[in-house]
Amino acid sequence: MNSNKKIILFDGVCNLCNRSVQFAIKRDKQDIFRYAALQSETGKKMLLERNIDPMDIDSIILIVPNIAYYTKSTAALEIGKNLKGMRTISSILLWLPESFRDIVYDFIARNRYKWYGKKESCMVPTTELKGKFLS
Repeated sequence: MNSNKKIILFDGVCNLCNRSVQFAIKRDKQDIFRYAALQSETGKKMLLERNIDPMDIDSIILIVPNIAYYTKSTAALEIGKNLKGMRTISSILLWLPESFRDIVYDFIARNRYKWYGKKESCMVPTTELKGKFLS
């Protein structure tokens, strides 16, 4: 694995999460990110390495290797800061208190399956995108 890539861990069965990953891939013009489902062996291993209980997490996670990791709204906005067309709004929204941002994030997260649906299994990347996903 290329250690200078930021890693996005996402709910692999969530339709909203999968669309968000597709959104990020399309706008990641500098090839900054790699992706793994929370449910994958790689995702579970990365959670355990950071002492995050996989049963307690219901969030997107951004891992910046050898520096930090971010969850919930902070993860989403830190990702946005690296995407074409999202830099300014993400940087501005990061000024809002995290507790407020996470109330909104948690509301969406709680309702994501109801609003957007759920897959039976994790997304399988296309051949051209396979290199962006950690196995």
